[in-house]
Amino acid sequence: MPATEYQRSFGRTLLNLRRDSVHSVAESSTTEPTQMEAELESFQRRVAERFADLNASTSEDLLSLEWVGKLLDSFLLCQEEFRVIIVSNHRELVAKPPMDRMVSEYFDRSVKALDVCNAIRDGVERIRQWQKLIEIVVCAFDRTRPLGEGTFRRAKKTLIELAIGMLDDKEASSSSSVTQHRNRSFGRNKEKTIGHFRSLSWSVSRSWSASKQLQALGNGLAPPRAGDVTATSGLAVPVYTMTSVLLFVMWALVAAIPCQDRGLQVHFNVPRSFQWGGSLMSLHDRIIEESRKRERRNSCGLLKEINQIERSSRLMGELVDSVQFPLSEEKEVGVRERVEELGKVHEALKNGLDPFERKRRNKMDPKITTRTRRLMNVVEINDYPGSGANSRHTRPYCPDC
Repeated sequence: MPATEYQRSFGRTLLNLRRDSVHSVAESSTTEPTQMEAELESFQRRVAERFADLNASTSEDLLSLEWVGKLLDSFLLCQEEFRVIIVSNHRELVAKPPMDRMVSEYFDRSVKALDVCNAIRDGVERIRQWQKLIEIVVCAFDRTRPLGEGTFRRAKKTLIELAIGMLDDKEASSSSSVTQHRNRSFGRNKEKTIGHFRSLSWSVSRSWSASKQLQALGNGLAPPRAGDVTATSGLAVPVYTMTSVLLFVMWALVAAIPCQDRGLQVHFNVPRSFQWGGSLMSLHDRIIEESRKRERRNSCGLLKEINQIERSSRLMGELVDSVQFPLSEEKEVGVRERVEELGKVHEALKNGLDPFERKRRNKMDPKITTRTRRLMNVVEINDYPGSGANSRHTRPYCPDC
């Protein structure tokens, strides 16, 4: 199952940050305090600008594939700037307490985030499967073919598979009533087994929970104390900033894309005193509000394109289910209109998913790409104090390799 370019680049940046930090040896710093303050202030401002731009998106654009792409772009830019500040410019502070503890905690959260990325990759592939089913329906009603009973039988069967395939995992656990309800809406009363439609081999175990993983990511997250800010010469603030951004991005991905045991009940509260805090909390509130809409409550993901699939396939299914032969001219016109609408959904997925998976390949700096392609070895990770990576991975995983 191919990983998206986003997850590849995301994994590379996290692992690259860890690898670079291994070489954090004590060196004399010539940076003046005023220059350092300006650097940290500039970082905070750029983070704020990026999330203000994301927050300026209309309700139509929010949680679309294009918006999620911008969110990941923003994260990757913040991540690289954070790496430069922590590793390149002030590496001598990384090995000193309390900075070593803070960076170690960030690395541990990054490893947990990579697990979320694996689940999100599966979710993207799951959407790809839905895209293929939609394409089957659209092709079945090709304008060059007459609309016969065989065409409608094929479309009905495909739409049933699509509807059941889009069931949320929580819904799937109560398969009897849900499946019967979905099948009746397409003219079938025979119960099907939901497990049969879980077509993907997920890269996370069946007991893995996105909701619990997000909670683990957020555990203990709190603004740095004044003493820690002073002891780290202010570097505690960008660490807290990136940790908050990491948690929010993972939370937003789980909210948008189908994921095993999704859940948005994660405590997330950033002080608005931070330049970026207001935009981040506003986006959080907007996504929560979207999840509470009646038509989205039982959805397997809040992605705009998923809502379009659910609506168009449901209307198409109702129309197919009500067809009687011989087909009247009025009914045929209605069918053609629904097929055209479903075709637009298919194009929207194609136009959204393809750039989503390849745009990072085009934007990655060649030097960064060359430098980060190899796997870190176990010794390198162990050399960093308190990394804790090997408690979960004997061989660090890199989605790009």
